[in-house]
Amino acid sequence: MKFLKLLYLLCITCTLHGQNNTKTEYFRHLRYNHVSPYIELKGIYPIDEQTAQSTSHYVFKYDNSDRIVEITNNHYHTEKQHPLASLGVYKVVINYSKNEETRIFFDKNGKRITNDRAVYKEIFHYNEKGLKSKLQFFDVNEKPMESNWGVAEYQWKKHKKLIIEKRFNLKNEAVALSPYFRFGTTGILLDKKGVPKAHYNLDDNLKVIANDKGTASYQDVYDDIGNHITYSYHDADNKLVLNQWGFAYGEKKYDHVGNQIGLEQFDTKNEKTRERPIYSNTKAELASKSTLKDSMAIKKKALGYLIALQQLKPESMNEVLNDSLNKVTIGYDRSLKKEYARATTKDQMIAFAASWNKANNKFPFKPSNKIEIMDIYNRIANVKLVSDNWVEYLHLIKLDGEWSVINLIWQHKDVNRYPKE
Repeated sequence: MKFLKLLYLLCITCTLHGQNNTKTEYFRHLRYNHVSPYIELKGIYPIDEQTAQSTSHYVFKYDNSDRIVEITNNHYHTEKQHPLASLGVYKVVINYSKNEETRIFFDKNGKRITNDRAVYKEIFHYNEKGLKSKLQFFDVNEKPMESNWGVAEYQWKKHKKLIIEKRFNLKNEAVALSPYFRFGTTGILLDKKGVPKAHYNLDDNLKVIANDKGTASYQDVYDDIGNHITYSYHDADNKLVLNQWGFAYGEKKYDHVGNQIGLEQFDTKNEKTRERPIYSNTKAELASKSTLKDSMAIKKKALGYLIALQQLKPESMNEVLNDSLNKVTIGYDRSLKKEYARATTKDQMIAFAASWNKANNKFPFKPSNKIEIMDIYNRIANVKLVSDNWVEYLHLIKLDGEWSVINLIWQHKDVNRYPKE
């Protein structure tokens, strides 16, 4: 009897699971949102399952009511990390009950983690018309918590054409839109498809007013595909105004599959103030072969380290070593009877260069310093250095046009100095 009951419950569970996951879709990107969590999650640039196997993507799963129940984040191309625009987790699981939507976040091992709002759980509340009315945040112990913007609760209500948004902390005090953008009560204007068009700063009478930086609204334009192509800042009279970062509007550029590849910003007179390429791993270009100049500089710096020790030149040691030097060798802890990686700092190396060979008895009369550049890739290099005393591997880095030794691992050339393995 118990077996039959268990089998029945298993069948019911399988049936419900099948009903809750009736459709799967794949998208290259999420629609960008810097307005509010009120804006619906949406994938753009749909692809098929086969294409998804070889490119960055999101997986959306839906229930039989066409509601999103799960989003898997396989997106590894460059995207802007933003508490409103990105997930910041591997998986979002969404459950629905009467007038509520709950979102919980997981890593690849199924462990609960925080999302890009730094919260463990989100519960959206819906009114009788099916519109979002409230959002609350919770920690892993199901207690109310604040996001990384100091928000514990969002509240929304419809007013004419606007969605009125207010935010509160755990003390029920009103909170600004974000720590770096001082809008209080705001009004969100959406088009018929739910795409955000404008976000207004409002006074207590729901009239549009400028904030302390002179901005009363920011407005967005999306293309038919869903790319966020223009964002602009306006005063209370809806005229372009310079924002706190010194530009009035920005225009984004995308490639044919929706990867952002450029950004241009303009002032109120439509004059370009800044142009910035967006670096992406969608198309990585290998560095060209290193120059003779780089090879000579690398040899000089690598050998300079040994010469500084041999010839008592602390100034030279300071020049060739990076301030973040990580120098290690094989050490032995007698109390623990255990080998360990023994570190030496840059300051210690400078001190050694000043005094270690003061009796001129640490090296042969004519030292044998041999160098082999094993590899150079653009601004990093790997070098093998063999002297009368040691075998060493050096990593060098090129910063502001100058090469320096940043990592160094070494051991005595005479391997008999170490215990037999």
